[in-house]
Parts: sequence; structure tokens; C-alpha cells
Amino acid sequence: MVAPLDDITVVEVDNWMAAPSAAAILADMGAKVIKVEPLSGDPMRGKNRPAKIEGALGDYDLQFDVDNRGKQSIAIALDQEEGIKIVHELVSKAQLFLCNLLPARQQKFGLDAETLFAINSKLVHATLTGYGTGGPDAWRPGYDVTAFFGRSGLYDAMREGEQGEVPMARPAQGDHTTGLALVGAVLAALRLVDRTGQPQVVETSLYETAVWTQASDFAVTAVDKAHVRRRARHQMLLPTANRYPCGDGKWVVFNMPEASAWPKLCRIIGREDWIEDERLKDASSRYRNMEELVSGIDVALATKSRDEWGEIFDREGIIWGPVLTLDEAAVDAQAHAINLFPEIVDEKLGTYRSVSIPMRFHNADVGPQGSAPDIGEHTGRILTELGYASADVDRLVEAGVIGIPDPE
Repeated sequence: MVAPLDDITVVEVDNWMAAPSAAAILADMGAKVIKVEPLSGDPMRGKNRPAKIEGALGDYDLQFDVDNRGKQSIAIALDQEEGIKIVHELVSKAQLFLCNLLPARQQKFGLDAETLFAINSKLVHATLTGYGTGGPDAWRPGYDVTAFFGRSGLYDAMREGEQGEVPMARPAQGDHTTGLALVGAVLAALRLVDRTGQPQVVETSLYETAVWTQASDFAVTAVDKAHVRRRARHQMLLPTANRYPCGDGKWVVFNMPEASAWPKLCRIIGREDWIEDERLKDASSRYRNMEELVSGIDVALATKSRDEWGEIFDREGIIWGPVLTLDEAAVDAQAHAINLFPEIVDEKLGTYRSVSIPMRFHNADVGPQGSAPDIGEHTGRILTELGYASADVDRLVEAGVIGIPDPE
């Protein structure tokens, strides 16, 4: 089968997780992605949680791999004039330039849109930053915990009640969400280039993607500018749209706003007395007694495990979800059925599971194309394709312009 982007070449100058994750999605779709790294490599290399297993995979950086799989790596010193010349040569043959550099650094290295469009007049120039490329905080470095979760109000919205502590996100959740946003912009821009023959500039940021993630709230708050109440469990609007612990300490979450859900839930958990209780006759009265209801549902659900309740809920038509741990989700039958964790086969590492991009094509070749490259693994091959002789490559290595892997 054909891959959707197998005629697209991407030149990527970035690091860490957000922008690399966008390029990884494009690689999964068949694009040829050339990752330009400093001679020391992307600083994200080797900084991630190791797998708790023996052997080669126990030492392998799987978190770097998921954002860089299927790419080619060329190690170039961007502070060297000959290094920038190589990047410009790569861009001249590409359809997309993707980076996470702020405008000042783009201009410093000759990687701004104006410079690159003079080299390639049908290029898409894509930038991912923390806060955008304009405005008073455009200069500010941003990671997903600061720009995505913190600045956007998302962390505050996730607090448990008005006095709840600010939570801490797991790694790169905002990065990967923003990477998806950039992919959407890039695909639209590539189509525009095809239609108009004109180059395109697109950008997104961790900050604005986080605001869009909360668009339902901001649709109101942008208008009234009013404080949004943080609701603990006993402050939720409906007992049928809340979360509860079960007898084994595992949790379930309900989302049933329909009025008919209330008597159904009462019957299932053995609290038919609540159905006829005048204090609980409608949604408003149940809200006024929410603390009592939450405590009562906690007591009722404590009689069985999460999975035992799950069988009952499914049989009775309750809209619910288990609150899984990450290790439970990794072996979830539904995840297996839709191939959420596809396998990669590598000569050195063997076969291992990775994470699927959140889109499936029924009649196209989309998925991991291989493991992440070593630093500069493809430097020699890429330069040869550009027409460099082996003597030129040796000279550039000696001059500290490029890096190639040490022979094994």
C-alpha cells in the first residue's frame, strides 16, 4: 500500500519533544524526515525513564524513540557557515522545514522563512514554540508543564476543589497534543502550496493549543471573564457525572447527564430509597445534597471491585469508564484490538512495542517505519545524496562541521 506522504521530504531542526513528535507523525505517514542535530545530539537523548527490563531495551531510550522513530539523523554544527550551507541544500530539495526556534534564532542561523523561501519558493515553513512568535512573552522558553498546563489555566482547572493542590502532568502530554496541532497546520499548508504555488508559513504553540483544548470553557470565560469554580467531588453538578472509588481502591467515572440515569443508578447500587426521597426529587435538590450522595455512592461501590461493578454497569447500560493505571492501559484488550501499541523490529533491539499515532488508515501504509536514529547515523549517506565526495565529508568532519558515528 502507498503511504500518504511518501513524496514529502521534511527538514527538521528542533529538540526535546513537541516539534519532534510532529515530525514523527509525518514519518509514520511515509515522509522522509531528516533530523538535523547538533554534534552532541538532541539534548533529549538519554534523559528519559528507562524500561524496567533486562537487555538492550532496558538501556534504550524508548521515550526519545517514540518522538524520533523512522527518521534520518544528520549531525551539523549550525554555528559553522558550511553547516548552514548544508541545511540550505537540504531545504532546497524539501517540501517542509519544521523547527522550534524562535524568530531571532531562525534569523541568526539563516533559517527564517524569508531566507528559506529565497532558496525554495514552494516550501512550507513550520514553527512550534511555547507562547507564539509575537507578543510580550514570545521570547520566553516554554515546556509543556509551564506553557501548556500552567499558563493556559489547565493546571488550575484540574485542581480538586478550591483548595486542591496543583497537580503535575506526566511527561510530554502537552507536547504531543501540540505536535498534532502542528501536523494539521502543515498538511493544510502543503495543500495550499499545491493549489497556489506559493510558499506558506504556519505556526502553533503549547500555549494556544492548551487554550483550544479547553475551548468549551474558554468559549464562555473569554466573554464573561468570570472565575470558574473548581469542583471537588462533593461539588459536582450531578451524582451521575462524577468519579468514585470501588472496593479494591480502583476508581470508576460516570458521565450520564440524562435525568433517566438517576433512578437507574439508584436501583443498580441498591439505593432505591433515594428515588422516592423528596429531598432528591430533581437535579437542583440532588446538587444541594451532593455531599451526602457522594458519600452514599462511595459506600455502595465499596462492596465490589471495579471490574465486578464494570460487568454490572455494562449489563445495565451505564455509561462509565474505568480509571486505569498506565500499566493496565498498556495491556487493555481494546488497545490491542485497535493496535495502539504497534511493534517495531530492529536489528539490534529485537522486537518491541511503541505507541501508535491517534489515526488509522484502512487503505494506506501508516505506522512506525523503524527505530529512532543514532546521532548523525545518516550524515554520510545524506551528504552523498547531495553530491558530496567522501573527501569532502572527511574534511567537514575534521573541521567540526558535521558528525558521523564512530565505527563499531
